[in-house]
Amino acid sequence: MTGVPASAAGGPSGAPGAAGSAATSGPTPAQGSVQDSAQSGSPYEEKPPRGGKIAAAAVNQASVWNVANLLTMLRLVLVPGFVALMLADGGYDPAWRSLAWAAFAIAMITDLFDGHLARTYNLVTDFGKIADPIADKAIMGAALVCLSALGDLPWWVTIVILARELGITLMRFVVIRYGVIPASRGGKLKTLTQGVAVGMYVLALTGWLATLRFWVMAVAVVLTVVTGLDYVRQAIVLRRQGIAERTTASEETEA
Repeated sequence: MTGVPASAAGGPSGAPGAAGSAATSGPTPAQGSVQDSAQSGSPYEEKPPRGGKIAAAAVNQASVWNVANLLTMLRLVLVPGFVALMLADGGYDPAWRSLAWAAFAIAMITDLFDGHLARTYNLVTDFGKIADPIADKAIMGAALVCLSALGDLPWWVTIVILARELGITLMRFVVIRYGVIPASRGGKLKTLTQGVAVGMYVLALTGWLATLRFWVMAVAVVLTVVTGLDYVRQAIVLRRQGIAERTTASEETEA
């Protein structure tokens, strides 16, 4: 009655015809240009910004300079400083030994925090994975060697501890293809006990404190050996499981 066709008004009688005309007439020029552009990949297809890979690489490089890695670097720098303080004035001056103990204590404290910060705030980097264990072994090894060289600690104690630490570290790298050996509670207790015992030996203690440090070191040596054997057992089990899983996977593939 108004003179406007039903198809233009969007009425039900015009819907089939509109649909049919749209289907037969094909895409409009605008639609066709969008489809052609999408197929050709320009400009509607999302592309990474120019230089994106370079920017990502720069971010990864910058992420090395995080607080966890800085603490690890500090521990590495403290190693030569600790040795110099430990051996200053013949290595028996209580004042220099106290300063050496302070450097050793700072190194041990940073060891407690850098790994926790890296895991908590997602700051784990390849540099940290390599440098952190090196820094740990370097400061502990330097302290043990200095103490044995000065005659404060028997050489066999130094050899047992360093052989265990280096051996377990190498073993972790060997079996990493099969899995990761997690740090156990015994291993953490061993590290704490070693730090306390070595720190007590670094200080020029006398009397009952000197006797106490002997027993603390004895406990540290026992924990060092026991946890080392436990890690060897875990490595053997992990390797056997890894070989069995690979064998099963290869058999299923061949079947």
